[in-house]
Amino acid sequence: MRGEFQVELPNRVRKEMRALPNVILERIIEALRNLAFDPFPQGFKKLQDRSEYRIRVGDYRILYEVDTKARVIVISAVLHRSDAYG
Repeated sequence: MRGEFQVELPNRVRKEMRALPNVILERIIEALRNLAFDPFPQGFKKLQDRSEYRIRVGDYRILYEVDTKARVIVISAVLHRSDAYG
């Protein structure tokens, strides 16, 4: 996905996303497109004791890392909130 930042989706994350219901998947894809233009959107949080950030999409969480110099966002996981921090 292209924007001001390149969003990278590792194969493992793509596989996680394929298991999501279509309605949720569409919302996740839209959130990823938006991240390409603003990696720190309203409501983002820096995870404590980790290098990752998270945004909420309904009951799901997108966990990601940002390299501001290389202008790259690497998605670490797309998980239901009950699985996101364990």
